[in-house]
Amino acid sequence: MDGSSLSIARSSLPQAAAERLRSLIIEGVLAPGMRLNERELSEQLGVSRTPLREAFRMLAADGLLVQLPNRGVQVAALSPEDVRHAFEVMAGLEGLAGELAVRNTTDGDLAALHALQSDMERAHARADLPAYYRANRAIHDRISAMAANPVLTQMQQTLNVRLHALRFHSNLNRDKWDRAVAEHRSMLAALAARDGVALRDLLVRHLQAKLQVVLETMNRPDGEE
Repeated sequence: MDGSSLSIARSSLPQAAAERLRSLIIEGVLAPGMRLNERELSEQLGVSRTPLREAFRMLAADGLLVQLPNRGVQVAALSPEDVRHAFEVMAGLEGLAGELAVRNTTDGDLAALHALQSDMERAHARADLPAYYRANRAIHDRISAMAANPVLTQMQQTLNVRLHALRFHSNLNRDKWDRAVAEHRSMLAALAARDGVALRDLLVRHLQAKLQVVLETMNRPDGEE
């Protein structure tokens, strides 16, 4: 890893280090099962070991890192069965969020979502996956907030923390990435039509498609395209 691209201000709190590490995990720079070198990361992030260790604890609490007794810290890795179970639950949560969001949708919400969709499509056109995923997350987060159910939102956030990296990498195949963008257009059309059943079904199918891509990738022999 190039330390110059990772460094954060020394005055930042452990939360800042945790967020930088979270991004590196999502983008695959820190891969599942990878053992983290505390000294190396401390230098690359430009933070001392005390806030870095606190960041490790925060991410371990989220299920992104595993702290091994006397053996340091490594990036958590999910089994295919773990992934299947998590995506099945997430599909149900996102479908419910979409159905509830329709009841509360305002013209302002639609305008904000269309702006995010435009950002996402511009990132897609230039194959900028990190920018695409940030806009994608913002869309799903906005729909979740529109559901106006704090219990549902908390459940989504808790589970999604463990799935962000998998959802990010599900777009590496260009054809499937194109399909995901088209699915998002259909979601916004259903929302604009105030069709909660259609939006729920679209969101569920969207997550089911993501699951299949992730499982195909996990089952693929190393190095195979």
